[in-house]
Amino acid sequence: MALTALTMVLTPGPNMIYLVSRSISQGRRAGLISLAGTGLGFIAYMLMANLGLAVVFVAVPWLFIGLKAAGVAYLAYLAWQTLRPSGRGVFEIRDLARDSNWRLFRMGLITNLLNPKVAIMYVTVIPQFIDPQRGHPLLQGLTLGLLQITVSVTINALIVIAAGSIASFLAHRPSWAIWQRRTTGFLLGAVALLLAFEVPDRAHI
Repeated sequence: MALTALTMVLTPGPNMIYLVSRSISQGRRAGLISLAGTGLGFIAYMLMANLGLAVVFVAVPWLFIGLKAAGVAYLAYLAWQTLRPSGRGVFEIRDLARDSNWRLFRMGLITNLLNPKVAIMYVTVIPQFIDPQRGHPLLQGLTLGLLQITVSVTINALIVIAAGSIASFLAHRPSWAIWQRRTTGFLLGAVALLLAFEVPDRAHI
């Protein structure tokens, strides 16, 4: 689960683009304030998804299997989006207007709540790692959700702090940006393949 959370957070998406753009244009403090709003969005998703999924898995067991399969498909899709030649670099320098602390926090929250990558993470990817035979699905879901939040917030904080330096570095070394996208894409593809082999086994639960 930690590896999946790591590859997901390293895959460019709305959250990373917003946090990096704010850090580069308005400074690290602005990026960290935005990250606080993003973190609150993660908590909201975790609670809503797990409270609903705990009931659904008991009432409709086959849906559990379907969600696992959908998660595999989504990881494969992310791998393709990352590997395709037209993929856009996250660390491109952009000029943005300065925002207040409250607006930074609010936009971080809204960006995360409207982020389909996060929604699908909690609805299809995290259930890949829930095994009803190992305990209550709700407790497992909350534990895995907290692990995902810890990994995501930690990595995003490091990216926010280093965003300016990374942007300057990649601006002069375009081949490194391509290498980063390819590495992330291959990792996502590998995780998708590993989880795909587990789906048939769990179909007998």
